[in-house]
Amino acid sequence: MADLSVAVSEQLWNEAQLQQRVNAPAFRLWRYRQPVVVLGCSQRRLLAEVDSHTGLEVLLRESGGGAVLTGPWMLGLSVALPPDHPLVSTGPVGSYRWLGEAIAQTLRVGGVPADAVAPQDLRARVTTGAPAGPDWACFGGLSPWEVLSGGRKIAGLAQVRRAHGVLLVGGVLLDRSPWTLLCETLARPTQDAQRLTDITTHGRAAGGSAFDRVVFEQRLERALRTHLCEEVCPV
Repeated sequence: MADLSVAVSEQLWNEAQLQQRVNAPAFRLWRYRQPVVVLGCSQRRLLAEVDSHTGLEVLLRESGGGAVLTGPWMLGLSVALPPDHPLVSTGPVGSYRWLGEAIAQTLRVGGVPADAVAPQDLRARVTTGAPAGPDWACFGGLSPWEVLSGGRKIAGLAQVRRAHGVLLVGGVLLDRSPWTLLCETLARPTQDAQRLTDITTHGRAAGGSAFDRVVFEQRLERALRTHLCEEVCPV
């Protein structure tokens, strides 16, 4: 499989899930080999500002949120659920909870201290003036049930809700992300790269030698299967 086709296949799979009714839960994990920039559905205007000199492909996704730089440092995930599924029946914000907590729990098992941010804790961070990153980047902001490690963002989430299904997507930082490359590609200020560095972390940094990315991926896959099967096939 060509490197670029991983990011392209991810978007095609996501779009296909929402073209007809989702009758049963389905998910995929995405392992990238080369960097690709993926913009949120409301960021089409940024396409006109792309700097082609970096040589990166820039894609537009169906879900909202900010720009993401995929690559070997990130594990991507997609979960498609029926519109009436219990995991997404609590509305847009509540639908993130199970997924954020599953990611956080899997990180903790792998030696990374991590927690999904509850809405009340997010409000407290805003009140205390916690540092924020550039609002155009997914990892520059923080939404309920996204995941922090040591107060820094390590996993981001987004979703698409349609009458015939809900798509949840996410990205977990496993290693250091080259934020400068993202800023250069989208012609953003160079200081934004430092801001992103200051407010994010990754598995290798937060977990040290105890963190094994391959084992983490295997554990997260098992966790997702367990969550989805428990809801669909109760004992």
